[in-house]
Amino acid sequence: MPAPRADAIALHAGTRGSGRVGRSAAGRALGHQAITLAVIASVRHENTDYDTLLMAGVPREDARDRIRDTIDQVLDRWRQPPSAQ
Repeated sequence: MPAPRADAIALHAGTRGSGRVGRSAAGRALGHQAITLAVIASVRHENTDYDTLLMAGVPREDARDRIRDTIDQVLDRWRQPPSAQ
């Protein structure tokens, strides 16, 4: 992922009281699972229509189902070596 995005995710995930991954002991430790959840949450909110869907009244699980492919596409792109992007 772009370095500025990684910095923003780490800052948000590790901020006490952020209301997200960082609010739990696991989040503060920033273990592998916590980091993965923080990255997915960032992609969900920054790279998809998830928030718009929620504001339109779409139930949370339905909204997540609708944007799952987009999240996977972004993560797959970020997993590629820089020369392949």
